[in-house]
Amino acid sequence: MQHTEASPWWAPDKHADRRPFLTARAAITRAVRAWFDAKGFTEVETAALQVSPGNETHLHAFRTEIVGPAGERASLYLHTSPEFGCKTLLAAGETRIFNMGKVWRNGERGALHHPEFTMLEWYRAGERYETLMKDCGDLLRLAAETAGAKSFRFGGREIDPFEEPERVTLAEGFSQLAGIDLLATVADDGSTDREGLAAQARAAGVRVAADDGWSDVFTRVLVDKVEPAIGNGRATVLCEYPAPEAALARRKPGEPKVAERFELYACGVELANAFGELTDPAEQRRRFEADEAERERIYGERYPIDNDFLVALGHMPPASGSALGFDRLVMLAAGAQRIEQVLWTPVPVPVPG
Repeated sequence: MQHTEASPWWAPDKHADRRPFLTARAAITRAVRAWFDAKGFTEVETAALQVSPGNETHLHAFRTEIVGPAGERASLYLHTSPEFGCKTLLAAGETRIFNMGKVWRNGERGALHHPEFTMLEWYRAGERYETLMKDCGDLLRLAAETAGAKSFRFGGREIDPFEEPERVTLAEGFSQLAGIDLLATVADDGSTDREGLAAQARAAGVRVAADDGWSDVFTRVLVDKVEPAIGNGRATVLCEYPAPEAALARRKPGEPKVAERFELYACGVELANAFGELTDPAEQRRRFEADEAERERIYGERYPIDNDFLVALGHMPPASGSALGFDRLVMLAAGAQRIEQVLWTPVPVPVPG
C-alpha cells in the first residue's frame, strides 16, 4: 500500500508564502485569455484521454483503462499535449484556436518539471511559423506587464522580457558554441551520420556513450554547449532544427536538412516549442513509426499510433502551432524558483508504507 505524506503546501503559513505567486498566475491567466480573444482566437478544450498520448520518443505517458457499457475494456492514455486534438479541430474547419489545459508526463518532477502541468497551445491556419515567434515575444511582455516585473531572473541569469528575442539557428549555435558542423551530419533525405557527429562532439569535449544514437549525441551537445549560452540578457528563439529532430514539423522550403521548428528560451529555461506543421499523413506515419522503434530500443515499450488523427491530418490546412509551458512562464514573471510555487494544488508524492 502507498500513502502520501501530509503535503506542506496546504498549511496556512506555507500557502501564505505561495499566494503572491498564485495570484500572479490568476492575473496572467486572465490577461493571456484576453490577448488571444482580442486577436480573434477561439478557446477550445480537447479531450485528455486519447488513443495515443503522443509519439515523441522520450516522453512517458500515464495509461488508464476505459470500460464500455457492455464491459468491454481498452487502454487509453492521458495526453502529453493537446496537439492531436487541436490539429483535428483545424481539419474540422477551425482557423485560429488556443487551448490552455492540463497535460501529463510521467517520470518528470523537479524545479521545472511536474507530472501534471498547464500547456498553452495555439494554432494559426494559413500563417507562417515566424508569426509565432512574434506571438512568443508578445506573451513574454504581457506576462511581465501583468506581474509588474521589469526583468525575469532564474538560475543566476536575467533577461529583459520587453526586448525582442534574438534568433539563432541550430547550425549557428552548434558552430559558434561547439565548433560543430551540424548539417554536415544530416542528409537531404533525413538520414544521419552518427559517427561524424560523435567525432565532432568528442573534439568539443562532450561525452559520447557507445550506445548513443545520432539523436542522443545531438541532445548532449545541445544541453552541454548551446542551451547554457542562450536566453541570457534577452530571450532566444532557437530555430531551424535538423529535420530528424522535428517529427511534427514540415521541412523548410528549399532546405530539406532543416525543419520549421523553433524553441523559446529565457534565463536558460525552455518555454515554448513551435512548428510549421506537417500535414502529410504518410510522412507523419513514417516519422511516428521511427520514433516508436527508437522508444522500443531505449525503453522496451511502444505507444499506439492514432490512425484517426492521421486521417484528419490529410484534411488539415497549412498551419503553424506553438506549445508554451504556462507554469514556467508564470514562474519567471512572478519570480518563483520552483514550479510547485505556482501550482494551486501540486500532485501528491506517494511514499511506500
